[in-house]
Amino acid sequence: MTMEHPADVLTDLIGVLGDVLRVKPEKIDPEQTFQSMGLDSLLVVEFVAVVNSRYGLRVRATDLYDFPSPVSFAREVARAASSVAAAPVPVAAAPAVAAGYETPVAAAPAVAVSAPAPAPASAPAPAVRQSPAAAAATRIAEVLREQLAGILCCDPWEINTTAAFNVLGVDSMVGAEFIAVVNRSFGLRERSVLLYEHPNLAAMAAYIATRTGAAAQAVQEARMAQAAQVTQVARAGRDFAPAPRTPEPAFRPAAAPAVPAVSAVPAATDPAPAVRPLPAGDLDVLLDAIRDDRLTVDEALVLLGRRG
Repeated sequence: MTMEHPADVLTDLIGVLGDVLRVKPEKIDPEQTFQSMGLDSLLVVEFVAVVNSRYGLRVRATDLYDFPSPVSFAREVARAASSVAAAPVPVAAAPAVAAGYETPVAAAPAVAVSAPAPAPASAPAPAVRQSPAAAAATRIAEVLREQLAGILCCDPWEINTTAAFNVLGVDSMVGAEFIAVVNRSFGLRERSVLLYEHPNLAAMAAYIATRTGAAAQAVQEARMAQAAQVTQVARAGRDFAPAPRTPEPAFRPAAAPAVPAVSAVPAATDPAPAVRPLPAGDLDVLLDAIRDDRLTVDEALVLLGRRG
């Protein structure tokens, strides 16, 4: 974001300052000093972090001593933003080589390295099924890890989500900048004290998942998917169940004995195999097993096919 006019920058900075102080921008006097507004060291770091993110600058928190009011600070931000926008992109120059001369480079002797023997393939570990709320917190933790890695200028995979923030090198200034980034990403209004209440990325991710409703949404989606699976198994059970038979009468009139006809070739009288009905209790047992995650839908369909 670049605004070169100081008036536009002042309006934007007052809005940011209102968010940091949690007051309406109309109540902020631009001629008043930051110290008289109640901007302490942590709030100063948070304010400067948001300004740097919006304008692509590298303003330090100590610069507010030289520009102690929103008016003077807006003029400095407008000047710095204009300088950044007008700065040419540096082009790396090729190394100069004297004409007709080349520096000989001795080739390193080749060393034969034997390839290591392939390690025996181990059986893959069984996948651990996470609850929907835990899965939502895991996704948020990955986002937080990338954001913190960008602030610490390191690779995201070097950050352990269960390590304490002080072990990762997060001090008060870095913590305030990180909380400002988290607030913008998830639409929150948290303070830097959140780092002490939830001292690692995993705990903070679980808190954010609960606060933003991501965990409840994941649980609701899982319940809807489970209900769809139960409905699918119930339909399959009705398809495999045989049609109801017509009950036979209790009393039949006595019929005259029929004289068997003499036939040259006896007719085949093998009865057709009867279809064994599926008891209603077995279907309920399968549905309960799916709800308790003891059977999958595919396993239940296989069992129903064998009983049919």
